[in-house]
Amino acid sequence: MAQSTRETERKYATPAADDTSWLPDLTGVHPVASLADRGVQELDAVYYDTDDLRLTRTSASLRRRTGGTDAGWHLKLPLPGSSREEIRSPLTKEDVPPEELRELALSRTLGAPLRPVVRIRSTRSLRHLLDAEGDVLAELSMDAVHAESLLDGGKQAMWTEMEVELADGGGPALMDRIEKVLRKHGVDRAQSPSKVTRALAETAPRPERTKDARAGAAPKSAGDHVLAYLRPLVGDLTDLDPAVRRDLPDAVHRMRTTARRLRGCLRSYRCVLDREVTDPVRRDLRWLAGELGAERDHEVLLERLTSGLRELPDELILGPVTARLQAWDAAQQAEGRRRTLDALNSPRYLNLLERLRTLTDAPPLRAKATGEPGKVLAKAVSKEYGRLARRMDRALGMSPGPQRDAAIHHARKAAKRLRYATEAARPALGKPARRLGRRVKAVQQVSGAQHDGVVARDVLRRLAVSAHAAGESAFTWGLLHGQERSAADARERQLPEAWARARAAARHKSLRR
Repeated sequence: MAQSTRETERKYATPAADDTSWLPDLTGVHPVASLADRGVQELDAVYYDTDDLRLTRTSASLRRRTGGTDAGWHLKLPLPGSSREEIRSPLTKEDVPPEELRELALSRTLGAPLRPVVRIRSTRSLRHLLDAEGDVLAELSMDAVHAESLLDGGKQAMWTEMEVELADGGGPALMDRIEKVLRKHGVDRAQSPSKVTRALAETAPRPERTKDARAGAAPKSAGDHVLAYLRPLVGDLTDLDPAVRRDLPDAVHRMRTTARRLRGCLRSYRCVLDREVTDPVRRDLRWLAGELGAERDHEVLLERLTSGLRELPDELILGPVTARLQAWDAAQQAEGRRRTLDALNSPRYLNLLERLRTLTDAPPLRAKATGEPGKVLAKAVSKEYGRLARRMDRALGMSPGPQRDAAIHHARKAAKRLRYATEAARPALGKPARRLGRRVKAVQQVSGAQHDGVVARDVLRRLAVSAHAAGESAFTWGLLHGQERSAADARERQLPEAWARARAAARHKSLRR
């Protein structure tokens, strides 16, 4: 079973590792009180990647390391800032990465074979930075590194570097204070973010790094703005994959939302991107969101039913209500998890990731992509607003009942698309787009709560029927059903006001094109 840890570290370019006379006194860095010498370690790591270095290009790495206190297989995945997640698996006799780690890297490798690409041996001198009580705040290591390419025609390289890695007792501010002292003494950050990146750069052709849309020149054209919105989302979808596979909290919800944002952007900005290319991608994003939806919708519904049951007085809970809810949960949860994992392991999903990368690396831009953002993006937002207005006006004009419930649900989907369209347009359109997006989100939330109540009532009715057939009291299920109807009715009464506020925001002159 793999274990996960979060590591926060920074690397620095240093003189020779065996001469530390240049190292400044760090005991003056609060709350560091002393440094403890922990001896020397000999580390030997073989890094695995695809032939075209897909892991390295996406700031990830997979290695088999011996020596030190954490020998084993290590998959490192990027996190914001100076942090990474390290997922460890025990050493195996075979020089083949464990299946669990290969699956967690699948959104990056896309199923391409992994092979050894570089061997890195390090002689590490380790010190612990301790506070006044002797607790470890951080590790400071001096590494003499020898890298050897395992690719055809590869070379060798040697260098020294220093790492400062936070321990559980150290806070992020400590890293900044240490770095401030180091900089004053002429010690700067290393140019490469990791050993494997530097090793491959110095022993083999430099891998082409995946473009980071959050850095670089500011977007100018309409196409620039749309791609600046899409690229981070494609990266998020890739990054969320391992978390979804491990069933981490909120991971399925975030991936589903990311897929919907991508799909909404491709729909709203068909005037910028060729739909002959993007329509098949949209269909696959809809499929992915649907497969993830089984698990996510169950999470939301279970929390709703559990919360409602928890708020009832004990005297109103008649029969084995909790046991029946738990049995229903177990069956639905297992089915939802199966659908999620089946989707992530399918060729269709891997093909979707590949096409998304191609879409952002070589975008199929149309003529309007070169247009002025304020005009092109505002027109796209205006069209999405028109679709929402037609659906919402129709829904609010209907009599209460199942047909109106369905119409409100369809209007909610249009509200979500408009909201995502405003997100992409916000850098170009400014406050009016931000205000419209905020008010449309309120419409989405109110209509979403109403729809959740409709779905909850349907499940409660089925639970009541099952309880009655088993000779149990259906009173509690009926009581919850009535509460859900009352709550949904209250949300419906809030909807006209929320919609009126959104309509007012849409009237801003910069959004009416």
